Amino acid sequence: MDAPTDPTLHALRRGDLAGARELRLGGPLAEFPPEIFGLAETLERLDLTGCGLTALPDEMGRLTKLRVLFCSGNRFDRLPPSLGDCRALSQIGFRATGLREVPAEALPPSLRWLTLTDNRIAHLPDALGARPQLQKLMLSGNRLRALPNSLEGAARLELLRLSANGFEALPSWLPALPRLAWISWAGNPVEGVSEPADVPRVPWTALALGARLGEGASGWIHRALWRTPASEEPEPVAVKLFKGRMTSDGLPEREMAACLAAGRHPNLTGALGQVEGHPEGGQGLLMPLIPERWRVLAGPPSLESCSRDVCAPDFAVSLDQVLRLATSVARAAAHLHGRGVLHGDLYGHNTLWDGETGEAVLSDFGAACLLPRDRAGEVWQRIETRAWGILLGEMLDRCTAEPSADSSALTDLREWEQACLQPNPRGRPSMAEVVNSLSTLLSPDRHASG
Repeated sequence: MDAPTDPTLHALRRGDLAGARELRLGGPLAEFPPEIFGLAETLERLDLTGCGLTALPDEMGRLTKLRVLFCSGNRFDRLPPSLGDCRALSQIGFRATGLREVPAEALPPSLRWLTLTDNRIAHLPDALGARPQLQKLMLSGNRLRALPNSLEGAARLELLRLSANGFEALPSWLPALPRLAWISWAGNPVEGVSEPADVPRVPWTALALGARLGEGASGWIHRALWRTPASEEPEPVAVKLFKGRMTSDGLPEREMAACLAAGRHPNLTGALGQVEGHPEGGQGLLMPLIPERWRVLAGPPSLESCSRDVCAPDFAVSLDQVLRLATSVARAAAHLHGRGVLHGDLYGHNTLWDGETGEAVLSDFGAACLLPRDRAGEVWQRIETRAWGILLGEMLDRCTAEPSADSSALTDLREWEQACLQPNPRGRPSMAEVVNSLSTLLSPDRHASG
């Protein structure tokens, strides 16, 4: 046996990791280290990403406490059937492994979050819909043309990614799922083609790139100065440069198309123009520069929260901030729906806000897709209504308002939250209806009368 180069593997083989709950091995590995079974009574999270593995042992069920398994970046033609023997396993990640087959017996009974992005899967087993805890399903970048009808019974499914597959139609039962709130089908034949966006083409030579402001799954965002013929002084802007590879949400070029189709709106980080002439052939968008004091509203979902954002423990907002924040995001969503675009990822972690005024903008079009032009588009809009209702509820749960002093406004907002969360999507209000109501709550007359 070769001497391990990974210090963690070396420690595992020496017996130094007894009682460990988490294990991350960096590889390369010729085989699954049998010493891992020595942690069977305690191991809950195992990360074997990029280790060069091609198989897992038949005895995986011995890991009785294992809840999370990451095997992305390895080479698996088939999802290992032995995973189905892991009774506690709830989260599985096999991204970009070359998977072609997903056997029914590979799906553990406690499955909650399954990531199979960027593989070669053309068929999923009916057993997938027989996993009652299924909440998050990531299938972008495969060869799927249909979903198993058993998923019609997936009552807990909240987030679904279908981008960059071969769907020519979506199942009629899909928008009726009672908890579905975040979905994307961009890059499938069913999406259709957007009209060419009428935005400026910005030469790379007209930009002076500055410090990096952030990084997402699809690209990097930089501060920049834009020199335009119409202005003597360069304009401060943000530039998003795309990485050009598949993300869990879909393809970067579909993100660009959706962002351009969305048009300009004060509550969106929309596109000012499209960058051309990048020296390395990269793609980019010019966007408004958000004021420095603005912050991301929440952190992304954790392994524990699965499909729900995570806020700082001390995060709190006033009733006025909740109202202004919720109205800003609702206006952004209503504008998108009016332009035939579904955001697909309406979350606090994709919302930038001013903690002083409560004003906010919705960002990140990585999961956005084009809505059907017929009445079917209205049903999909109501899926996003639920996402907004979840965000509103999360903010109200952290609101510092005194119920006795603000009972009327709090009651109104809680009623809108419940209306947006009702299980029947067709009974939910449109985002335009939500905006009209919230605008009344924001009106000076209401504040004066209160």
